[in-house]
Amino acid sequence: MTIFSALASFSVVAGLMTIVPGLDTALVLRAAISGGRRHAFATALGINTGVLVWGAAAAVGVSALLTASQTAYTAVRLAGAAYLIWVGAGMVWRTVRRPAGTSAAGSGVTPAAAPGPSTLPGAGRAWARGLLTNLLNPKIGVFYVAMLPQFIPADAPHLPMGLLLALVHNVEGMAWFTLLISGTHLARGLLAGDRLHRVIDRITGTVLVGFGLRLALSAE
Repeated sequence: MTIFSALASFSVVAGLMTIVPGLDTALVLRAAISGGRRHAFATALGINTGVLVWGAAAAVGVSALLTASQTAYTAVRLAGAAYLIWVGAGMVWRTVRRPAGTSAAGSGVTPAAAPGPSTLPGAGRAWARGLLTNLLNPKIGVFYVAMLPQFIPADAPHLPMGLLLALVHNVEGMAWFTLLISGTHLARGLLAGDRLHRVIDRITGTVLVGFGLRLALSAE
């Protein structure tokens, strides 16, 4: 397998994984609707930063611990589940706490904000949320440790090749997220209003809690 054929083959697999609706898509769409393009792209960049970390980890064999050690996998799985439930419950709680008709700015709550370091600016929180959500999802790690080594040619240096493959995934992911964010921006006139933002936060928060519970109760 040549480097070119490896990149071409992996791009097909990663592309299919990218367009399948999931947690990453939900986070980016929510950020685009409630916080605008800046927060949405920051969330997408955080997710893609996590992809690069997983790519490097899989290339050097670090993420193999997730499949070799049940304890390591369980620890990451429970940490990820707790984080998703925390973020999702926080979104739902803010919609309940904030009176109807009160804007997020007026209530002192940034629309795209979620529990996180208070010292970070809004875009920084969005980036950190995307990064942590990706890193604390052991299924992403398992995907990378199971798939990525198969696309590394025998004579290629593992770490640079792993990062290159993850970068291919990043490019496809950013293209997909850009399409979603641009479409959402064009429709923002129809998506404006605090009431709708509250509904979106409740739906997204519920989805995150659901993902968290599913991850926590998952046996593998």
